[in-house]
Amino acid sequence: MSVDPAFLGRREIDTSDEMERLGFLIGEQLGAGDLLVLTGPLGAGKTTFTRGLAEGLGVRGPVQSPTFVIARTHPSLVGRAPLVHVDAYRLGSAAELDDLDIDFARSVVVIEWGREMASAIADEWWDIEIERPVGGADGIADEDLDADAARFVVIERVAA
Repeated sequence: MSVDPAFLGRREIDTSDEMERLGFLIGEQLGAGDLLVLTGPLGAGKTTFTRGLAEGLGVRGPVQSPTFVIARTHPSLVGRAPLVHVDAYRLGSAAELDDLDIDFARSVVVIEWGREMASAIADEWWDIEIERPVGGADGIADEDLDADAARFVVIERVAA
């Protein structure tokens, strides 16, 4: 796993530009075989983070949520590993994820909503949880999910 340990821990991210920047800085460090599992509610910033990560990797875009296609592959434009961006929300098990035939060893793989499946597909990964206020007076209404508001990002290195 190639990410600088200085990125571990909890940090506050105030804008979508900052979320992309964090993704970019991490993406610059990634290489083939790296797996990142992103967890967070709808509108937390998982795809925004991945957009920055893709830019840091130097892959072809645009990066969009793979919700309806389940997985998108973004080839490298600079001779590095491709990015495979997966949305596991509609998958029922790690076996269904395995059926996608992803080349984990030669790709950087980002799996949204994949926390429960990670240990079945890898020995270690980066677990990234993005928290956003939900509901109540301090929450974000569904129609404002794209609005800039503070998020908290927790980055941990996990071994199965």
